[in-house]
This record gives sequence, structure tokens and C-alpha cells, in this order.
Amino acid sequence: MTHLLPTTPITTEAEALTAGRASAISIFIGVVVGVISVVWTLMHPEIAQQAIAQAEAQTPGAGAIAAGTVQGTQYFSYAMIVVQLVLGFVQWRSPNKVIAFIFIALIILGLISVAALPLMATLAPNAPVTPVWQIALSAVILVIQLVLHITGVRGIGKLDTLQMDAAR
Repeated sequence: MTHLLPTTPITTEAEALTAGRASAISIFIGVVVGVISVVWTLMHPEIAQQAIAQAEAQTPGAGAIAAGTVQGTQYFSYAMIVVQLVLGFVQWRSPNKVIAFIFIALIILGLISVAALPLMATLAPNAPVTPVWQIALSAVILVIQLVLHITGVRGIGKLDTLQMDAAR
């Protein structure tokens, strides 16, 4: 478990592989969060219905566009869960820096989005408000994922170095 921390020294190939797989663990955390989000959305359809009704009330005909957007967002969420699951398994089998760096960039964007949520509430007072606990939980999960990906990059780099040294 200590090899999942970015400051832990890595000296063997087994330790490097374990650290490299931290990136896959981070991706699997994202899969779990995605599944929970989808289930929550399916259990609370009134949230989407309220947004659609609000759009229709503001602009006649906008409800249909909002309904299409909600449906498209749901399908996109399903697809992203599947893509993350596949990339998580790829990352577990053969840790790869490219995958880790892509997810680091996405997590940084996620952190920026989470940080902007309170500002968005002030700019769009009629929009649905994300509860503070949900913002805080999202930020904590994203930071944990970021730390795991950083550990993964370190492990992958050390694994590459150890394997190159062994090949010489």
C-alpha cells in the first residue's frame, strides 16, 4: 500500500510495477464514481425533468433541446465509463505514461471545473446548485486520483529504467 504514495522510494521492478499500477487504480476509482453518478441520475430523474421544464419555461421549444442534451449526456456518460474501464485494464496489464498523462490532464481540468462551481452559482442564479458537500467530495476524489497518477508516472519511469538496465 505504501507504494501508492508518490514519495515512496522505488528500488525493485516489483515495486515499480506496483507504483505504475497506481495509475490504473486511479482510473478504476473514476469508473466507480462514474457508475455511482449514472445510478444517482437514474434514481433521480426529477433533476433532469426540472432542468428541461425550466428551459422550456424560459424559451418555448428549448425543452426539447434540453431533453436531447440530457439524453446525449447520459449516453456519453455510459461510453466514458466503458472507455475508462478498458483503459484501466490496459494500464493494469502494461502501465503506460501516455495514458497516465492524459488522465492527469483530465483530472486537472476536473479540478478547475470543481473550483469554478461556486462561481457558476453566482453567475447563473437560476441554474441548479451543486451542494457544497458534493463539490468537496469531488475535489477530494480528484486529488486522490491525481496523486495516484503521479505515483503511476514515477513507477512507470522507474520500471522503464530498471528494464533498460536489465537488458544491457
